[in-house]
Amino acid sequence: MPVVGNAAEESLPVPHHVTLADNSAKTKSVEVASLRYAAFWNTGDESFAKSALGDDFVDRTLPAGRAPGLEGALQASKAFRAAVPDLTSEVDDMTVVGDRAVLHLHFKGHFTGKFKDLQGSGQTIDFQAFDLYRVQDGKISENWHLEDNLTLLKQLGAIK
Repeated sequence: MPVVGNAAEESLPVPHHVTLADNSAKTKSVEVASLRYAAFWNTGDESFAKSALGDDFVDRTLPAGRAPGLEGALQASKAFRAAVPDLTSEVDDMTVVGDRAVLHLHFKGHFTGKFKDLQGSGQTIDFQAFDLYRVQDGKISENWHLEDNLTLLKQLGAIK
């Protein structure tokens, strides 16, 4: 995925389509925090998650067994990247209004590692997700997310 930035600033993903409510500093801070978190999912680089998520970050759709907060996001990325080492994530659409951002994400890669008791054999992974972020003071404080797990589980071979 293309990135924006130069030597003086971080490289962030460029969404395929962006809708911003206005050009205010607040809107820009919501956009940047959201793109930092998208960069984390695209690269696995923990520094992006640490710069995107607030100390009070709450995952409002926290899966069973996942740790809360930053720790849970890092845990999820490591586990999924162990299964899909070449994982990438593109931002197809992003809308920012007020303190909220909605992102349509597209994940791709190849299942060559292990996922729970399944061993990959190079299967293509290609699924979508939607995230809703609430941003306060330039950091994501809340996240709601919905992944196309049916498609993902079929591609992993967990279900037929």
